[in-house]
Amino acid sequence: MERLQDKVAIITGGAGGIGKATARRFLEEGASVVLVDLDQDAVDTAARELDAGERVVGVQADVTDEAQVEAYVEATIERFGRIDVFFNNAGIEGKVAPLEQQDTAMFDQVLAVNVRGAYLGLKHVLPHMYRAGRGSVINMSSVAGLEGSAGVLPYVTSKHAVTGMTKVAAIEAARHDVRVNSVHPSPVNTRMMRSLEAGFDPDDADAAKAGMEAAIPLGRYGESGDIANLVLFLASDESTFITGAAYRIDGGMGAM
Repeated sequence: MERLQDKVAIITGGAGGIGKATARRFLEEGASVVLVDLDQDAVDTAARELDAGERVVGVQADVTDEAQVEAYVEATIERFGRIDVFFNNAGIEGKVAPLEQQDTAMFDQVLAVNVRGAYLGLKHVLPHMYRAGRGSVINMSSVAGLEGSAGVLPYVTSKHAVTGMTKVAAIEAARHDVRVNSVHPSPVNTRMMRSLEAGFDPDDADAAKAGMEAAIPLGRYGESGDIANLVLFLASDESTFITGAAYRIDGGMGAM
């Protein structure tokens, strides 16, 4: 399996479930991977668990801080000399509440991580891809970036922003033969969904989970590996004529 042989990838949110699953698939396909996350211990642990020797490295960074974003990009260039793939994945969910009860500071934090963080990643990764005349960027959005969902206005707002950001970046990057796409998962079986389940029904999180699964035609949450497989396709040369696309990976929710 050599779909990413000798390529170099950055994955933000690299210590989380989707980030780590994607890193594992990239490594299996021959890539070297830089995992970026806010928590140094978590990213170091993820790198050790992936057990790929010098082909995987963890870098601590706050994606909302421009100097730290520049630093993780430069660390990648210093270590591996290039950036072929950027999985712009870091994100937070915020709190569940009606819009008039949302905490403004939490709203600002969700947009800082999910929108500013994604933008800063693009700002500092894309010039390296432009100079190389190649590259694939995959932005993490959500089904919430294509439609509405009551109770999570900050998250929905942020993911709609990522959807639009992807389209602009794809248009601008195309002349450099760099592709930019977004992925839009339904609920995925990760820590984030445990948080949201508890927010939607503090007395019975399992009932909240069952209700959300019932809204998915395939009858279950996605798994991190499901998302990783789609990201791998978009990272690989199998998708060289795809850019500016919004890929739903949602168990059929978009068909309803």
